[in-house]
Amino acid sequence: MKLAANINNRTGIVRTPFETPAPVPNLLQTLGRSLSPISASEPTPPLTPTAAGSPTREEPFFHLGSSENSVLGSSSEPGPPRKPQQSKPPTGVPPPSSIENIIASDTQGLEDSYFPLPITHKREKRRSSASERSCSFTDKSWRIERADQGNGGLRNAVEAAISSGVLEDKTWVGALGFPTDDLEESVKVAIEGRLREDYDSLVAFPKDKDFDSHYNHYCKEILWPVFHYQIPDHPQSKAFLDHSWKYFVAVNRCVADVIIKDYKRGDTVWVHDYHLLLVPKMVREALGPEAKVGFFLHVAFPSSEIFRCLAHRQQLLEGMLGASLIGFQTEEYTRHFLQTCSRLLCVEAKNDGLELDDRFVDVISLPIGINPAQLEEKRKEEKVQEWLDTLKTRYAGKKLFVARDKLDGVRGVRQKLLAFELFLKKHPEWIGKVILIQVALTTTSIVESQSTVIDIVTRINCTHSTLDYQPVVYLHQDISYSQYLALLTIADALVVTSLRDGMNLTSHEFVCCQDEKHAPLILSEFTGSASVFDSAEISVNPWDHSKCADALYQALTMPEEEKGERWKRLHKVVMHHNAAYWCQTFINELDRSWEEQQRRGSTMIPRLSTKALVEAYEKSEKRVFFLDYEGTLASWGSPTSIILTSPQRTLDVLHDLLIDERNVVYVMSSRTPEELERLFHRVPGIGLIAESGCFIRMFQNNRWMRLADNKLPWQKSVKEIMDYYVERTPGTFIEERNCSYIWHYSGAEDQTLAARQAGECCNHINDSCESYNVHAVPLGGAVLVESMDWTKTTAAQKAMASEAGQDEPGTDFLMVMGDGRDDEPVFAWANELGRNKAIKNVTTVKVGTKNSQANTTITGVAGEFDCSRTAFACERAEWLADNFPGHRRAHNLA
Repeated sequence: MKLAANINNRTGIVRTPFETPAPVPNLLQTLGRSLSPISASEPTPPLTPTAAGSPTREEPFFHLGSSENSVLGSSSEPGPPRKPQQSKPPTGVPPPSSIENIIASDTQGLEDSYFPLPITHKREKRRSSASERSCSFTDKSWRIERADQGNGGLRNAVEAAISSGVLEDKTWVGALGFPTDDLEESVKVAIEGRLREDYDSLVAFPKDKDFDSHYNHYCKEILWPVFHYQIPDHPQSKAFLDHSWKYFVAVNRCVADVIIKDYKRGDTVWVHDYHLLLVPKMVREALGPEAKVGFFLHVAFPSSEIFRCLAHRQQLLEGMLGASLIGFQTEEYTRHFLQTCSRLLCVEAKNDGLELDDRFVDVISLPIGINPAQLEEKRKEEKVQEWLDTLKTRYAGKKLFVARDKLDGVRGVRQKLLAFELFLKKHPEWIGKVILIQVALTTTSIVESQSTVIDIVTRINCTHSTLDYQPVVYLHQDISYSQYLALLTIADALVVTSLRDGMNLTSHEFVCCQDEKHAPLILSEFTGSASVFDSAEISVNPWDHSKCADALYQALTMPEEEKGERWKRLHKVVMHHNAAYWCQTFINELDRSWEEQQRRGSTMIPRLSTKALVEAYEKSEKRVFFLDYEGTLASWGSPTSIILTSPQRTLDVLHDLLIDERNVVYVMSSRTPEELERLFHRVPGIGLIAESGCFIRMFQNNRWMRLADNKLPWQKSVKEIMDYYVERTPGTFIEERNCSYIWHYSGAEDQTLAARQAGECCNHINDSCESYNVHAVPLGGAVLVESMDWTKTTAAQKAMASEAGQDEPGTDFLMVMGDGRDDEPVFAWANELGRNKAIKNVTTVKVGTKNSQANTTITGVAGEFDCSRTAFACERAEWLADNFPGHRRAHNLA
């Protein structure tokens, strides 16, 4: 399996010989510094010193390594990159001549790493040439080591799957994460070879300018805000400059080319997250329909109203639809994606996926989880226990609210602090008894959000601090993993107030760490985890500060019995939706989806064998035919009349079938009963199914039976919605039928406007009339609205039940022929009868080249099928002539 992870994979960290790994700041020392009250004369407290400290020598590249594993990105949802407050180096500057090591991970999906930034940057009077720098780099030794930053959730899931035997063979695909333009080709080859052979990793080498603009501009200034419901509108933002899009495309192409080059038949390609949205389509275009491609989005997916603001919305959606299976964290994100595709691409959206012209794309919701076994091992380490003992001593007699968030615009740190401030005002009896420890990880250079948070912290501490008490301990830095686990273990509540979060895995780790205290979890309703925990958490709306303050009070005063019950429910969810389960389930679903799509693909469905069909026909005793009309027996016509390709020929073939008393023939259509009566009055006794199953005229019966209810409560609402769009789209009209509506817009004056309005109309009706079990389906130049309770399948089942009730031999031959999307359920039903041996010989025939569930296909133009011109019709007519020599044959055989 090839895992194409987020493109900012930090598979390489450059370290100079002057650089010594700076240790993570001592948490106890930091907390001690926070004890001193902040004077009113000092409006904002100084920032806590960063992990790196002040360099004594020039360090051209920023280093994230430490003596202890950093907790940044170990488990929480991917987010904007953590950037130090230094200037950025010129793109394309290679490692200097004193490079000692290249430290690279085994290309895990490292979401939070970033393009390396300098601690200090001094302009040299004379820059060495590229050849000198590259040459000097080749003279230095380097080695590959594991890095710990990034999307730990993905990494842990894959490692858990490997440990449990779910995943046996994997290859990571990503970029090194530092400038590589000036590296000598021999160095690139050496790095690439080592990673391939020793670490099962493939390296993409995008241009430095492409990498920087792709990640820092398009991903972080456009996609990240929009996916989290924050449309960028800063006047100095480069978000909407067109040039950033071409870099996004270039980097996606670079990664896709690496996958394509290394691909072997039978490989599985699993693409991760919003940095590589275009890769699935690129891979499929190059490898063909047999490629097994999966895509999983780790962050939230916004509603169609938000997503449509993106300038390149269509290209992004089409890029994702290159996958065989698309996964999201929650049902909400899945629904948003389906609605967006229906609205913007005007494709048919079903509950389980999207019906495209050439294939079906499955869409699932599958929340990612943590690796509880690995977490438990980490908790047993001696350093965790040391920190736990230290914190217990330091905060003896105090209740602790613990929070760890990235300091960006979607984590809700500001809202959390305001709620805590309100809590202290509403419940002054808790002043001096409760402390909020807020770990804030620097992720962006937005000064406003940082200064606002610090101002709130200052105000709270200035108001309520004493010589031995400070209500808010604010750590504007990262902490070690052992410190992190100790905080989660000692906490009396974890407070998560994200404004939008794909899946907050910090809350999952908190539950595992609370196996003794059973402290409650306060969780924003806008996180993906909230949909998984099923109300076992204390759910809050971070914008409602008063209710958040009440939730803090509820957590402190909750009875122990209730704490235990809530924790048991939370723990059960965490243990079930773990990392290995997520990985295994997605792989299994991808295999199932791919196999089904391959089976339904037009290139995989065998041609109809007329010889085998005639042999089965001759050996059978009772035969039933279900033949679609529009697009199968005749071409599509106008709304008020149907123009047959060859009316007499079609009717003669039907007459031929009905001569044999063992044959039962039904014609299925979306037309009204009146229209079908007019078309087939010369074929007495033929069975008719009208309006896609709402009406049926049984075989050898002249009376119509209405299967749909006499009163359809949804018709008025649907008609009003469709009238709304007709008024705003000149040249369109509504065709009213007994049980359905069709909005025709193929003759619209403005086709672009009409197509957009059609998507809006489908989305509007499906949202408004969902309770009526009605759906709107986009067709070629039309929108069909019909009930899902009565279909061609239900009518066919009714007809078969009627035949089975007669005192005749059971049906041993069934043939279904059609070309449209409403024929697919009939194919599936008939095939199931064949698999269950309920009917001995079952043949389902798809007319055209689209993907289908039929077990055979015939060539020709989809939507236009002339019975007399197919090989089946010809051989069938000849066979009838041989067996019924006196029968009138009015049609000519080609």
